[in-house]
Amino acid sequence: MIPEPLELPDTSLPEPLVLPRPVLEMPTIDLPSYRPLVVPPEGLQPSGGGDAKEEEDSPAAKPPVVPIKPPEIQYIDLPGTEIEVPLPTGEILATAGTTAVVSVAATLTATSVFKWLVTAMKPVIKQAWNRLKNRVVKQSESSSD
Repeated sequence: MIPEPLELPDTSLPEPLVLPRPVLEMPTIDLPSYRPLVVPPEGLQPSGGGDAKEEEDSPAAKPPVVPIKPPEIQYIDLPGTEIEVPLPTGEILATAGTTAVVSVAATLTATSVFKWLVTAMKPVIKQAWNRLKNRVVKQSESSSD
């Protein structure tokens, strides 16, 4: 047997309110502006043309600054280049190596201990959870009766 179609009540919606159109003013923007500050560079040299004095031959020219190398640090020259690379002392290398070995050993040990704890504690926690769950279910059944 086919049910008859559902009859919905006839509803009429009220007409929408007529609101005046809002008047919006045209937006304006204040653009930032600045006056550029012109500062000549300190090492500015006069151009080659004209009566400029040549300052290259003057005795006041500064020699290039050579960094001071501490005597306890050894340097290695990279072959094929003019680059010197500092080599740490034996004490620094020993300290860095020992720190790396200890940190890796501690990480591996902690990982294995954690895995063992998870394996050992999982059945205990699961059994406790099941007992607690059964207790709650029994209490809810007894309170509903």
